[in-house]
Amino acid sequence: MVATSVHEVIIVGAGPAGIGVAAALRDAGVNDVAIIDRYGIGASFRRWPVETRLLTPSFPSTGWGQADLNAVIPHSSPGWSLRTEHPTGSEYADYLAKAAEVLELKVGVGANVMRIELVRGRYRLVLSDASVMNARCVVWAAGEFQYPRQQSFPGSELCLHSGSVRSYAQLPDTQHVVIGGGESGVDAAINLAMSGREVVLITEAAGWEVVGDSDPSMNLAPVTMDRLRNAAATGRIEPMTGAQVREVRRDTEGFKILLTDGRERSSQSPPIDASGFTGSVSVIADRFAKHARGWPLLTSEDESTKSPGLFLVGPQVRHDERIFCFIYKYRARFPVVASAIAERLGISVNGALDIWRQQGMWLDDLSCCGSECAC
Repeated sequence: MVATSVHEVIIVGAGPAGIGVAAALRDAGVNDVAIIDRYGIGASFRRWPVETRLLTPSFPSTGWGQADLNAVIPHSSPGWSLRTEHPTGSEYADYLAKAAEVLELKVGVGANVMRIELVRGRYRLVLSDASVMNARCVVWAAGEFQYPRQQSFPGSELCLHSGSVRSYAQLPDTQHVVIGGGESGVDAAINLAMSGREVVLITEAAGWEVVGDSDPSMNLAPVTMDRLRNAAATGRIEPMTGAQVREVRRDTEGFKILLTDGRERSSQSPPIDASGFTGSVSVIADRFAKHARGWPLLTSEDESTKSPGLFLVGPQVRHDERIFCFIYKYRARFPVVASAIAERLGISVNGALDIWRQQGMWLDDLSCCGSECAC
């Protein structure tokens, strides 16, 4: 017999986006909320390399109430509770678990969403354990890290994706080739260099070359720049810029990396592919219309323009040139989504979410924070 449950809202994902939007929904008066996750609260963060830390600094809230930049609920601070400025993935997962405990959030664990159907105005989620969940609204908060970008170039299957590394210090003590000059690639190069390895960093446009844009989503974070300067001073990082990887092949020395400008590089160990992540929306891509540049099209309330009642929260939220990939960015959309869902369910929010605005955790004016805005 198939187990079936019915809810007002289902949240898919129990990372910072899932836990945060659940808190906003609770504050908005929406109580019948089910949260599901394949592996548990903050599972993606627990899979980070042990050397990797959050880019945004965590500090307790200011005297005028502005929240810790990595907090996902008001009146909380990873910086204070963890006693660290840049938490590791495991430390941040501990913060999320504590937030869920304080809020008494229950998370269903152990099943994947196999498909989502819209049946007579309700969403029907079929899970891998054969159970079925039904809801008026679904919030997709499954994140990015567990969905690495693959097949970026011929031979990418021969590489070790950066999302699969558990510790850079435990990789073979040899020279390593890192493909990709964004945050993931530079983090890999830094950690390898600081552990005594020689590193070749291949990138078409070096991430440390600042572009003319104040948005931190478009440039390396300041903490990464500081770390990169220290690592570069060791002389162990050799940049190869100005071309893309055309192909990776096996050869007698191990691996050969061929670039689009004709250059080649050999590596004894599998190259590290740091070309990023496709994100969880790829699992339900048919539920979203797409922008010409590939990201999901959303209403001003972060609802799918194609599937009413399906909302997106987390690092894949984007409105034209406004990128919400950092925690402090996408958390500002939690109360927007919570308000929209509450209204859909006939619940009067009134001032129930005011604390989110007071702590600077509510952005409902999309005319702000474009590519030219320094906020």
